[in-house]
Amino acid sequence: MNTNTQLEIPFHFGPRQDLFGIYHPGAFEHGIGVLLCPPLGQDLIRCHRLYRQLAHALAAAGADVLRFDYYGTGDSAGASEEVEWSRCMSDVATAAERLRLRSGCQQVIAFGPRLGGSLALAASTRARLDQLILWDPVLDGATHVAALDALQAALRFDLNRFNAPRPAAALSGQWQGFAISASFRQQLTDLRLEPPPRRTLLLCSASSDPADVPHRFISTGAEVVPLSAPTPWNDLARLETMIQSHELIDIVSRRIQESAYA
Repeated sequence: MNTNTQLEIPFHFGPRQDLFGIYHPGAFEHGIGVLLCPPLGQDLIRCHRLYRQLAHALAAAGADVLRFDYYGTGDSAGASEEVEWSRCMSDVATAAERLRLRSGCQQVIAFGPRLGGSLALAASTRARLDQLILWDPVLDGATHVAALDALQAALRFDLNRFNAPRPAAALSGQWQGFAISASFRQQLTDLRLEPPPRRTLLLCSASSDPADVPHRFISTGAEVVPLSAPTPWNDLARLETMIQSHELIDIVSRRIQESAYA
């Protein structure tokens, strides 16, 4: 039994040891491992504190938890210009296997918001994920790219951050401070995802999702739970504000506990 529920074990893993992760051993054993798939770009920074709090809550409830960064993001090797969708999917599978080997868990449940949820969904078969918990996942890449472009364009004229409007070239090739390659931009534009035929919990922020997204999940037998407050993913005025939701942590913790004793 692990009596220190705040224990965090950082390590590198992957075929070339180029991925970085932090392992949170569960306070007791119940056979559940939780893989926290991070979002990308500014969302990754804004969700960092929530991920740490969620990992501690789940470990205290007995789950073995792994937080990790994809290649080209966070503390993993590589630069943001090197991020590729297929490599991120591969990293999800690599991280899931590492969690199994390290913890000995019988089930791996993946959690992810936005593009983190999209990657968990897209890699679910390859990573042999038993369940998914998705928070406002992106299903239509072209719509998401358009929203990021609009946010980036608005930054050019944001006099709260700059003394004068910025030239287009000054903010090109990036989204909210993170450089992107033309190939990754196209990969996201081409992204089309459907809800998977496996146990899934969809968490929907108030007024954040297209109306058809919850219905598409319900049609596959997924459970859909609305959150009581909106999440300011695309709010320019709150671009540097951390994303936090104690309600979400409570919901996810209950779901993991239910899965352990089902």
